[in-house]
Amino acid sequence: MIEAFLAVLVILSASVFSITLYYPTASSDDEKMLKTLGMQVLMELDNNGALGNFIDESNWTAVRESLEILLPIGVSYNVTVYDEAMNQINNSTMSNGLKGQKIVSVEYLCASQSSEVRFYLVRLQLALVR
Repeated sequence: MIEAFLAVLVILSASVFSITLYYPTASSDDEKMLKTLGMQVLMELDNNGALGNFIDESNWTAVRESLEILLPIGVSYNVTVYDEAMNQINNSTMSNGLKGQKIVSVEYLCASQSSEVRFYLVRLQLALVR
């Protein structure tokens, strides 16, 4: 009886110990995955100049809807757009309620394709919702 109790205790201790060793690696992998995902989503959205056009037109709803289509379920986000002088230009919240333990930020330089070229910095913050 004592041997069985000790065996269960050893197995439980080993499980708890292995989980604590694995968790930092998983967190690091999640960060890399979110950064890669964020850059891919912004590049896809700007593929034909759509992102720059949305920003020129202040069409924040289109930006938000596009991100919700491109981002997988379980990823929360927040987007802020800055002009050349680093002034925030989006006056509307572009977010689905950024939640998560670890938030990753990706910055993307975007140019408009109108006759007067303007540059924008798009900051996309991502987190996994668990």
